[in-house]
Amino acid sequence: MKVCICGGGNLGHVIAGYVAAKQGYEVRLLTRCPQLWGELTIEKPGGSETRAGLSLVTDDPQLAVADADIVLLCLPGYSIREVLLQIEPYLRPPTAVGSVVSSTGFFFQAMEVLPPDIPLFGLQRVPFIARVIEYGHRARLMGYKEELRVAVEHSSKGEELRSMIEQLLDTPTRLMNNCYEVSLSNSNPLLHPSRLYDLWADYQPGIVYDCVPLFYEEWTEHAATVYMEMDGELQQLLAVLPVEQGCVPSVLDYYESTDARSLARKLQSIEAFKGIKAPMKAVEGGFVPDFYSRYFTEDFPYGLAVVQQLAHQKDVATPMMDRCLGWWNKIKQKIGDE
Repeated sequence: MKVCICGGGNLGHVIAGYVAAKQGYEVRLLTRCPQLWGELTIEKPGGSETRAGLSLVTDDPQLAVADADIVLLCLPGYSIREVLLQIEPYLRPPTAVGSVVSSTGFFFQAMEVLPPDIPLFGLQRVPFIARVIEYGHRARLMGYKEELRVAVEHSSKGEELRSMIEQLLDTPTRLMNNCYEVSLSNSNPLLHPSRLYDLWADYQPGIVYDCVPLFYEEWTEHAATVYMEMDGELQQLLAVLPVEQGCVPSVLDYYESTDARSLARKLQSIEAFKGIKAPMKAVEGGFVPDFYSRYFTEDFPYGLAVVQQLAHQKDVATPMMDRCLGWWNKIKQKIGDE
């Protein structure tokens, strides 16, 4: 099977190396920096490693996607449209184009950019927790999902694509009914903004902090409350869409919690999240929020805003989402004036 991975970030590294190490797969990588890549070593939980050479690493979209069976985008939301436009001239059915996570607006952008005869697929949540150790050479697979959920559009072969993804990632994979069921997520699009709002709702230009907090291990009950309220608004949206009940479990169900206190404790305790710091940068005298990190540039405009806009179209009230997005819009204005 010929697989093209688009994007050389954390997930691009791990998925490319993981799949290339399997028998029967030819893996190509489309990246802006092909000259920096070589043999990939993937560190796995428990201390084992796999090494793999990619068939092709290129910045040429035609070479990358020509006659591929699957094109998998491992990209932030703000890069999806650009890459779709790059590869569109070279795509031919039955090549399927998908995203490693759909909550960054993948389906909505792909339906605008790609012709309707190109099959589309997208995962509800990322298959792995991944970190780059040495760019182009070594990455760490830090955690697996027990099950993946995938939606397929523009194709009558949903089951075939589901099976291909299951074999590709060695994880049981469930086929969902439509793109809403994987695009509307209470993972990063709600999770990250909840904590960011909790940390810096009172931020003003000129404030300097003396330390960088841990993003998850110091998660607060207030952040958990914000998260739960936005999830409640999402659940109201799902109730008016043509989706299966429970397709997106509530955050309390997903994290096996009962209230804000237990949810905060659960998020503090997740092993794969330990050591992750809040997005900040060093300045004279301490640290300030890094408003140009992907926590901000992806999860607000390509995550939370997508959910909010669809909710407004369906006349679903979103007071907490409105509050968080309103705060972010004010922050953008402030940093733009600096």
